[in-house]
Amino acid sequence: MSPIYICYEKKYHTPKDVLQQTHQSTARMTQIVDWQTLNAYYSDHFVLPLPPGHRFPMEKYSLLRDLVSELPNLFLIEAPAASDTQLLYAHDASYLLRVTSGELSDAEQKEIGFPWSEKMVERSRRSAGATIAAAKTAMNDGISGNLAGGTHHAYRNRGGGFCVFNDAAVAARTLQKEVSSNLKVAIIDLDVHQGNGTASILQHDPSIFTLSIHGENNFPFQKEVSDLDCGLDDGCDDQTYLRALHKCLDQLDNRFRPDFIIYLAGADPHEDDRLGRLNITKVGMQLRDESIFQYSLDRNTPIAFSMAGGYGKEIESTVAIHLQTIQTALQFQLRY
Repeated sequence: MSPIYICYEKKYHTPKDVLQQTHQSTARMTQIVDWQTLNAYYSDHFVLPLPPGHRFPMEKYSLLRDLVSELPNLFLIEAPAASDTQLLYAHDASYLLRVTSGELSDAEQKEIGFPWSEKMVERSRRSAGATIAAAKTAMNDGISGNLAGGTHHAYRNRGGGFCVFNDAAVAARTLQKEVSSNLKVAIIDLDVHQGNGTASILQHDPSIFTLSIHGENNFPFQKEVSDLDCGLDDGCDDQTYLRALHKCLDQLDNRFRPDFIIYLAGADPHEDDRLGRLNITKVGMQLRDESIFQYSLDRNTPIAFSMAGGYGKEIESTVAIHLQTIQTALQFQLRY
């Protein structure tokens, strides 16, 4: 069966001009089989060459795509590359030039955690492009995802913590520049590590609200100031975590009421994560995802999600948490 292009109007809490503009761009970009299909963007085949023994779990992305490709009502789309123009919405021109031309210093490469290569640049563009594409798709479909992304440690003028370009900041700004200048965006970052780069880039931008729930004693050890930070103690359990999450969502409601949500669904709060230091069970992780998607659905607010971090003692446990997030998103897509 050949895929068909479908556009239809949904009533979101967004400026009136948004849906009219996104119908055209999303129709060109997104092939969907029916209105209940969840569109997700992948970039795992743009492999980043790493030396033997490198601690970044690159293979989790291909393992995840293999699993989700079997899910019904999920349509996988190759991630487009973010353009220079889009990356410059959140990054300095001098930094972008150093990245693309291979002029990052040894110290800059060490802070990022990846050796420079043309493939590193291409993968980083695709990872950011996937979140941009998911965000534009979600404006029309209600929900869409990036099977990678969540590169929240990248600052305006430098990378860090396995992050080259800040996909959430780039995507939020791209929506405002290319879809609607009046759009209010909330970035809900539930990776176990604070989104320090995101907080720094958007610190003085009242149109984008940054919310980070993270391990207080975990990396980065010098944290930035988000619009709302919630630092959790080591060993935090499901009940404590979910209570903190709902309190933060209540504050988001009281302080901002977004038109659009970008959700970083990190797998690293899970109890099996070797870097996470929290004790959130798999059930707790599912309840976390359900809370975010329910918050979005209750307010008719479109949402784009990314996988963010995950460093399980066994890579299969990380992939299982990411898979669970996508399965939960699929359940909610049926209700949009």
